[in-house]
Amino acid sequence: MLPFSNLIHPEGWRFVAIFAGVTVLLSLFSHTFGWIGGILTTWCFYFFRNPARVTPSRDGLIISPADGKVVAVKEVIPPSEWEMGDEPRVRISIFLNVFDVHINRIPISGTVRQVIYHPGKFFNASLDKASEFNERNTVIIDMENGDDIAVVQIAGLIARRIVCDIDDDDKVIVGRQYGIIRFGSRADIYLPVGASPLVIEGQRTIGGETVLADLQSNEPARQGGIV
Repeated sequence: MLPFSNLIHPEGWRFVAIFAGVTVLLSLFSHTFGWIGGILTTWCFYFFRNPARVTPSRDGLIISPADGKVVAVKEVIPPSEWEMGDEPRVRISIFLNVFDVHINRIPISGTVRQVIYHPGKFFNASLDKASEFNERNTVIIDMENGDDIAVVQIAGLIARRIVCDIDDDDKVIVGRQYGIIRFGSRADIYLPVGASPLVIEGQRTIGGETVLADLQSNEPARQGGIV
């Protein structure tokens, strides 16, 4: 069981305190407003929740960095400033709504080559153009086998704050927490060249648990749909 202090992400405690304080003030004027404030305070606590996760850790497994819905799986060429080459890679885009866990996790162990912050706009994070135009933070990770991946935290229509707790040259371990986005957002992950995705559009992912790709497998990209 997690200690009480770890039940939510540290970023959340001040927001819970603010919501609770406002609720107390509102309740002095109206029981109805007090109930509304209580509901919002409970939602705030829920939004910043920090559930324990069981992370698969075999070599070659790339794990989802976020909870949410896969809204796009497509081949793209990484931005030139990332220095990841000009060969197309599969990009998996995961949309996080306001009820998803917003804590981000490392998708695979390795060394952080570069952390790049990109200022931008705040389009709806479920839209494809969010990957290119929205405010975002990119982490490029070099793996021991020489491959590299990029994972991108993307702000959304409501989210206006990206928190990243790692820096260039940090050693990172798959499944470990590295940041959070407030309050509704998107996570993109660029697989190594030639890697096939094991998830499809519309699928739900669990950060730190869902396997997005297996570099030791020759399985082709999966197909599927709603049944």
